[in-house]
Amino acid sequence: MNTFRVLQFNMQFGQVWDDTYPDRAPIRIEATLAEIRRHDADVILLQEVEQAQPGGVQIQPPPNYTRLKAELTGYDSWFSYPKADPRELPFGIGLAIFSKTPLRDMMRLDLPSPSIEFEFFGKKMTPTDRVLIGAKTTLLGHEVQFFNTHLLAFFMLGSSSAVNRTQRNLVADQLASARGPTILTGDFNVSKHNSLVAQFAERGFSTVQAKEITWRRRPYVLDHVFHNAPLRCVAHRVLPTPASDHHVLVADFEFAG
Repeated sequence: MNTFRVLQFNMQFGQVWDDTYPDRAPIRIEATLAEIRRHDADVILLQEVEQAQPGGVQIQPPPNYTRLKAELTGYDSWFSYPKADPRELPFGIGLAIFSKTPLRDMMRLDLPSPSIEFEFFGKKMTPTDRVLIGAKTTLLGHEVQFFNTHLLAFFMLGSSSAVNRTQRNLVADQLASARGPTILTGDFNVSKHNSLVAQFAERGFSTVQAKEITWRRRPYVLDHVFHNAPLRCVAHRVLPTPASDHHVLVADFEFAG
């Protein structure tokens, strides 16, 4: 075997999909685990691992991550919440990386959000900060750097990340400093994704696909797996799943040259 497999998945804290009442669908971590297992990925990168709690409380240890860690035997892992904030809304937060090979050099970087006002159930709010995490591992004898992130959905706030570029620029700075094979995955929450793809291309990174929709709620390509030139994507698939409002993105890689 001269390839390795990467799984990108916004798991929406285990809330399954319901066409009629998606926001009232039950949470079933068993469905999340079944979806993850069926792809047998070497490295799994997850967003929205936990559901945000009232007042920004961050449960320790994180319950969903703890369950995944216990069930996904044979994987090393790393998890981080974003910075705790009492303004947090009851959606998905928290990032995780799981790897069949040991992880090392774990890092996290806060990604500040601008003070854009929006209304949530009649209350004026401003968005909370996001986070990027990273770790290295060795695959097929090569060291690979992985990054994982979940950016703010500016399109939900009547704005655009092309105008508010701080989060994107901080991620791009990490790509610019990358040395050797590097993969960045995540839910980038960019509705008009061509500008994001072009920005990261300037740092030497390509997305494995930019055509197939990855979100059930709107026809957007929100989820990506970016890689640099030392890696070659030999296969990829976007796979709808009932385990989330996001589709799964699977990519197989080999080392170039």
